Amino acid sequence: MSGTKLSVGIIGLPNVGKSTLFKALTKNPVDISNYPFTTIDPNVGIVEVPDERLASLAELIKPEKTIPTIIEFVDIAGLVKDAHKGEGLGNQFLARIREVDMVLHVVRAFEDAQVAHVETTVDPKRDFEIIKTELAMKDLETIEKHMEKLSKEIKAGDKKAAQEKEMLIEIKKQLNEGKPPTTTNEVPHLQLLTAKKGITIINSRDKTPPTIPDPHITIDIKLEEELAELTAEEIQELGEKSHLSELITACYKTLDLITFFTIKGGKELRAWTLKNGENAEEAAYRVHTDFGEKFIRAEVISYENLTKAGSWHRARETGVLQTEGKEYVVKDGDILEFKI
Repeated sequence: MSGTKLSVGIIGLPNVGKSTLFKALTKNPVDISNYPFTTIDPNVGIVEVPDERLASLAELIKPEKTIPTIIEFVDIAGLVKDAHKGEGLGNQFLARIREVDMVLHVVRAFEDAQVAHVETTVDPKRDFEIIKTELAMKDLETIEKHMEKLSKEIKAGDKKAAQEKEMLIEIKKQLNEGKPPTTTNEVPHLQLLTAKKGITIINSRDKTPPTIPDPHITIDIKLEEELAELTAEEIQELGEKSHLSELITACYKTLDLITFFTIKGGKELRAWTLKNGENAEEAAYRVHTDFGEKFIRAEVISYENLTKAGSWHRARETGVLQTEGKEYVVKDGDILEFKI
């Protein structure tokens, strides 16, 4: 995850509903002018992470500007069997997967004579295995190439290269056995595709979809596209419910992320993304490089305590506003004010 940008790739075979899901998710884009790192790309969409606490804080503080934390979704063109060999521009698509933080793997579980299936029949378990195999085969290719390089380094007496090669032999064995590799975090520089965290999306209009390995979410993607065109009142009248907010939140949780808030001069309320377990210094760098380099301490209050107190001033008076140092581990929902 670079900066505050979280990137999620939508993958799967052609005609399974990837682009429809992307369209539904990005129907109501946030103001990208607030995110200077964002590039304009037709298959990249910026989506707000739903958080009721942000709206509640805005009501309490009444800032001039409220900025949510975001997720970037990337619509990656359909992979096909033998993509690792370059079939269907496979190498290009696999490279896009390497760039994202996690993947949403869409599998089709609906019949529709108007929408052709690249494998001629609808079989979500088979399709899931095809994509899983393509990612594993690409990783095996990456590992083989890197092991050749390590072999040369080992001949030159490099002990670290020998240790790394042993790890890669084990990862290679697991991939060949069809098992998820367990030590890919030891070789992050290889950016192995099978190391990507992910959620499987079962695109189904049926209430009893097929069993797919966890974690998975069942969504009627066509219905979500239709609901994205309607107002909240119209959706309520239909008696339907969108599951996209749950999906966005699930992406956030899958990557073990938390949200903290800052209030700039009482005028700008902003939500920020942080890895669970990171400290106040890392949070300060997330907000601004100068803060990370210069700040000495931070005033911290939980969302619950601030809403109970009713104001920052009242929180200070009642002693629920805490002063913490750089090593303070930020908790989900904390509001921080950095002192430099």
